[in-house]
Amino acid sequence: MKRDKNLPLTETVYYILLSLFEPLHGYMIMQKIEDMSNGQVRMAAGTLYGAIENLLKLKYIQPVFSEDKRRKVYQITEKGKEILLMDMSRMEHMITVTKQALEAGGKEDEKI
Repeated sequence: MKRDKNLPLTETVYYILLSLFEPLHGYMIMQKIEDMSNGQVRMAAGTLYGAIENLLKLKYIQPVFSEDKRRKVYQITEKGKEILLMDMSRMEHMITVTKQALEAGGKEDEKI
């Protein structure tokens, strides 16, 4: 399978896409990412809105209707879900081969 030129996703983009399985506005996206990452990823507004612009161009997210005219609300698209799942699969493969290498390495250590 040919690898998508947009992979791997950055950690920030990965979390943005993951947070948008429900419609959210910018501040809530930042809050959700901080919660999901156990405080490991904190995003500045400029970083978030730059990423949002790029994700809109790629059609990975889309704006959705909001009663609150002051806030723009976004949600992941099918294309966004596909790229997120492709990156998840890529990372799962990396974890699998890492575990295999560690197990094999441990067996080599036992022989010494």
